[in-house]
Order: sequence, then structure tokens, then C-alpha cells
Amino acid sequence: MFWLLSSSLTEASDITFAVIGPHEYDLPVDFKPFNVFVQYGDGNAAGSSYNGKGARRPEGGSHTWSGLSKYVHFWTFDSIPHVGFAYEVIQTESYRLANGTNYGGLGPTITGPAVWFKPNEHSTFGIQTFMQTPSATRRDLNPQYWSNLSSFMFDYEWKHFSFDGDLGAVVASTKHVRGEHSYHPGTAFHSNLRFSWKASRMWEPFFSMDWQNNAGWRDNTLGRYVADSSSREVTLGVGLMWKINPKLDITTRYAHSVDGRYIAETNAYYFKLVYRFDGALFSHY
Repeated sequence: MFWLLSSSLTEASDITFAVIGPHEYDLPVDFKPFNVFVQYGDGNAAGSSYNGKGARRPEGGSHTWSGLSKYVHFWTFDSIPHVGFAYEVIQTESYRLANGTNYGGLGPTITGPAVWFKPNEHSTFGIQTFMQTPSATRRDLNPQYWSNLSSFMFDYEWKHFSFDGDLGAVVASTKHVRGEHSYHPGTAFHSNLRFSWKASRMWEPFFSMDWQNNAGWRDNTLGRYVADSSSREVTLGVGLMWKINPKLDITTRYAHSVDGRYIAETNAYYFKLVYRFDGALFSHY
């Protein structure tokens, strides 16, 4: 999931953009408009959690199933050559099983632009910024505050290898709920790296590393920080990308926490399906 901040140790918090796969930022320039639909999914069976000393304990976990349905329109401007643009609309979905309860539904909507250029024919560098809405089909899935997710993104392509990654931050607004204390979530910093081997035209195995550090929550009503609300997590994983044809590819991956603090562990399987289609509907660009 792209929303992530939690005030409780027992609530798992997926690392921002952990769903990405290889070639996520291998983007073109000087192209005709086109569109992409992406369906991300992950299931996390977190039976343990990390305490403040980084020790794993067999408690505080949960089982979650998450999804992201993303539509992206890509275009260029003749007046700005060698630069690519995109606008994304992402709908989150979630199902959670924890502490004898289970619930699910649609979570916040995430939307925003990205822009990039290619320093040379093998590399890509750009920025993306998204706003996450304080809305959901049920309160348990609603963060009840706005967030901005901004990051730098890069890609480098060798003949037989590929390296993708991003580095960014999530900045949240203050959480106001009638009859409750006012809180301000701390800024979260994250990075996601993917290194793949182009084994063949169709198959591309890869390694992943994801890191996130969440600053603590501040209770504005009491004028102090919430105890044990800051967290950290590092995960490593392996996966496989199946390039079925130029328009369709599927990626799967398994990842597990190797370090953490005040957070439920990651023990997750990820899935990604990408379908590309032309941009005739948006031919005015």
C-alpha cells in the first residue's frame, strides 16, 4: 500500500512504493501519447513484530491483502523536447485480518504527475509527486489526513542488467477527528531499489531492497510526541518479471524484513500486471 503511517506497533505499515518492479522507471522520451493500466497486489502474513531494540517478537502481527489499481496517461509537448510527462490516478484496496477481526474495502485515492528526461540513451531521471486523499469506504481504512508523496526516480540499463530505484518522502497534514486528540504524523523517508538480470527476452529475475524510516507522531492536544510511534524497516526480496509481449507483462516477488523497529514484520508476496494501450483518446496532446 502507498499509505503507510501508523501510530501503533501492532499495525503493519507497508513501505511506500514497495510494490514496484524492475523497469518501473525505464521511461521513454519523444513518443506518441499512450496509456497504461497497472494492477498491483500483495499479501502480507506478518506473524511477528519488532520492538524498540530491533528484536523480533512472535506477536503484534496481522494478515493483510492490499491492491492498487492504477491508470496512467503518458504524453510529451513539442515545445519541450526530450522530456516525458505522465499523470496517474490510483485507487487503493485493502483487506485485513487481525486480533479476531476482519474487514476490507476501498482505501484512499492517490493522484499526481511525473516528469523525466534521459541524460543518455541508457538512463532515466525524474521526479513524481502525488496527493493521497483522506477518504475510504470505511473508517478503519481511512487515514483521515492528506498526504503528499514525492520522490526522485531513476533507471539505468545495461545490455544484460537493469537498475531501478527511487528516494522520497511522505509529508502528512494534521489529523483532526471530532472528539479525539489532534495528531500530526511524522515525515516518512523511503527508498526502493530493483536490480535485475535480463536472462532472456521473456524472463527477468531480480533482487529488491526497500527501506523506510517513519518519524514519530506528535499529539498536538497534549503538546508531546506519542511514545514508540517512530518506526524503521528494511526488507530484501527476490522476484521474476515475465514479459509476455510488448503490451503485457507480469511480475511476482517475495520479500521479508531483515531489520525493524516498532513495526510489524514484512513477510509478503507481491504481484504486478501491466497492460499498455495507445493514447488515441488523448490525441490533443
